[in-house]
Amino acid sequence: MNNVAGIDVSKGKSMVSVLRPFGEVVAKPFSVGHTGRELKKLADYLKSLDGETRVVMEHTGRYYEPVARFLHEEGIFVSAVNPKLIKDYGNNTLRKVKTDKADARKIARYGLDNWVELRQYTPMDTIRMQLKTLNRQQGLYSKTKTMMKNNLIALLDQTYPGANSLFDSPVREDGSQKWVDFAMTFWHVDCVRGMSLAAFTERYRKWCKRHGYNFSQSRAIEIHSQAQDSIAMFPRDALTKTMIRQAVDALNAVSKSLEQLKAEMRTLAAQLPEYPVVMAMHGVGDSLGPQIMAELGDVTRFTHRNAITAFAGVDPGADQSGTYEAKSTRASKSGPPELRKALFLVMDCLLKTMPQDDPVYCFMDKKRAEGKPYLVYMTAGANKFLRIYYGRVKEYLASLENSD
Repeated sequence: MNNVAGIDVSKGKSMVSVLRPFGEVVAKPFSVGHTGRELKKLADYLKSLDGETRVVMEHTGRYYEPVARFLHEEGIFVSAVNPKLIKDYGNNTLRKVKTDKADARKIARYGLDNWVELRQYTPMDTIRMQLKTLNRQQGLYSKTKTMMKNNLIALLDQTYPGANSLFDSPVREDGSQKWVDFAMTFWHVDCVRGMSLAAFTERYRKWCKRHGYNFSQSRAIEIHSQAQDSIAMFPRDALTKTMIRQAVDALNAVSKSLEQLKAEMRTLAAQLPEYPVVMAMHGVGDSLGPQIMAELGDVTRFTHRNAITAFAGVDPGADQSGTYEAKSTRASKSGPPELRKALFLVMDCLLKTMPQDDPVYCFMDKKRAEGKPYLVYMTAGANKFLRIYYGRVKEYLASLENSD
């Protein structure tokens, strides 16, 4: 007799409901805490049931992972299901009920109806788990950096308008940037135009040498000339100086942490077997490569190439009824948004670099020439990229197994 334990996971505790075919209730919904003692009791109970027992839960957030890992290590079949599949599963009722008990029963019914298709949970190895966590942290720090950057620009508009556009130097490995360092020293427009051109040029030269930037006399003349026409709203006093420098310190701190996260992600990603294959793909660099690897995880868990595009949410939908058939449908967007963002950045890089030997770029360029809208050919390119990614990585991993 088959048994399915549907587990509705939440923070700190879960609701469990055990059912058998034809709606037979083995155990009414009961609560289980996420502690070793209570999970051990749950595992012993499930193993004591007659017949084969499988556990089904939604892989939402991080709360399900300790439960799934613990039960898996106890030798129980665990299946972590995409929450959208559970949501779309029929409730067979006109009443709208949203409780933990009802959700646990719904998950158990889903497990019974899809018994044959349930895929067993395999714990993500430590490197992949750390890489995915770092990627989510990187996303958080990136948003914070953008906020801090906009705050500093807003303040500089009151003291030194246009200071952020004086230089276009990229961010260094330590997170520093030339225009930000410049604002730390020359925080008010009067700091520049209050000196003669010769005096400013000499000070700017020393500043470049001290911070390791290239000095250009023509750039110094341009900066001094632009400062003469700038209008500052805040006075050049101690309070204004404090506000600007605090904003610079906050931005530099976040930027430094962000660059450290990127470096750690590159180090972790380099330890994964598919790293050389992914990094050899066009449009994938030191930043986007680890991000895509972090969000996709182990590609061998996908049964076919359509599964990976569906996971990413870039698969084309279908809208057809009778004689009506939509010519264009929206992508599902059912997967992690962090993955789709990284994919679109890769597509954007391909459009800028235009590698003529890359099949993804050629495909997007063809769609663009046909007059397809921007989002259409970008999504189509992401779909093709993932299919190629899936094929190359899976073939490479298979070759490694055969060589062993």
